[in-house]
Amino acid sequence: MTTTDATTGTEPHPGEATLRRRELRPLWQSVHGRLSSGRPVTRVRIGPLDETQREALADLLGLDHLPETRPFVALNRLEEAVAELSGRTVREVVVALVGPLGDRAGERRRLDDERAGLWGWLAGHDTVRAQPVLADWAASCRAAGLVGGSAERTRTQLTDALKVLAELPGPGEPLPVFAARVLNGHAHALDDGTPLSTLVLRALATLYDTVPPQSAAERRALWSRAGVADDELSATVLVGGLRPSGDGLLARLAAACAEAGQAASLTLAHVRTPGRFALPAGSVPVVRVVENPSILALALRRFGSSCPPLVCTSGWPNSAAVQLLRMLADQGAALRYHGDFDGEGIRIAAYVLDKTPAHPWRMTAEDYRAAVVRNPHGPRPGRITEAPWDPELAGAMVEHGTAVVEELVADVLLEDLACTAQQERPSRW
Repeated sequence: MTTTDATTGTEPHPGEATLRRRELRPLWQSVHGRLSSGRPVTRVRIGPLDETQREALADLLGLDHLPETRPFVALNRLEEAVAELSGRTVREVVVALVGPLGDRAGERRRLDDERAGLWGWLAGHDTVRAQPVLADWAASCRAAGLVGGSAERTRTQLTDALKVLAELPGPGEPLPVFAARVLNGHAHALDDGTPLSTLVLRALATLYDTVPPQSAAERRALWSRAGVADDELSATVLVGGLRPSGDGLLARLAAACAEAGQAASLTLAHVRTPGRFALPAGSVPVVRVVENPSILALALRRFGSSCPPLVCTSGWPNSAAVQLLRMLADQGAALRYHGDFDGEGIRIAAYVLDKTPAHPWRMTAEDYRAAVVRNPHGPRPGRITEAPWDPELAGAMVEHGTAVVEELVADVLLEDLACTAQQERPSRW
């Protein structure tokens, strides 16, 4: 009975019986492996071969002696023998006898391109660009390699981490509640010890320039610092000169303290449920934002009950500070931020500008150079990262190597506040 070739559906050439000999199986497997490399092939090494396999190879190639136990076979010689026996190419015979050829070189190129695209996407992500210190975190992610060897799985995990970072500081929710809200209902995605939790905490440690947390207590503290699991009373923000209208508790507290020339310490609970709260209509009020409480104290000492609106983040802004600033911006306020000219101060400024609609206030390279002239003997600025609002600022700080804390330019800031007070003077603000 005549059989047909399963690959082509045609009757096999009589000489193919020789090619299908069991003793030649090591030859075709070795050739299949080399051709699947995706690289040019001129010869193939096979073996070790036993005596019957060596005899079969000698018969195929028409040799007058037995080959070595591990011989090299020239591909052009093999092509001649295969064509003479079957009328096919070596590639066709190998596919029919072993299976489809691969392209390992092409697959490596595809994976290299996939990895390059992944890391380029991470480095250029809006969250990383807005807070340049996170470039260090992105570099550590790249150094750690792919999750399970998969660029797709890695991108998915990084996307979730970036979603979490974009939502921080949190509004004081417990961690499972925060995770469920941000991550499409996955309440336990940020549980202690999960890969995503570890990834986000590593980013927060980079952001705050601290060592990654090692204990459960340290991890809880870092989450709390980022506004997750903050309670509504411990997260506070200082304000002065804020005279909103409305009979809500927040408006009454802020206005009463402003009338008395005192600072108000507003809790997250006050900000979260402000009641009726509005800013004066008819103009765009400017709210100045500072990093250090001493600036607020100096402003209240100078202006008293006439102090222009001022918010103090007290270093890294917590959830109360960020929510208040967002609420003021939603009410039409123009936010202007100033902080220390040192490494951490620049990172805090980048964080504030990313998390709120604030704009820099006297935070350019020109402002820094003018401040250094007046205060040339300050401490070292620490680790410096890029300032997204001014590409020259980091270079100027590296060049001078001097930090200028906010208190040393307080006189300049207070003069700006004096101008604001003269220009606005609303009846209720």
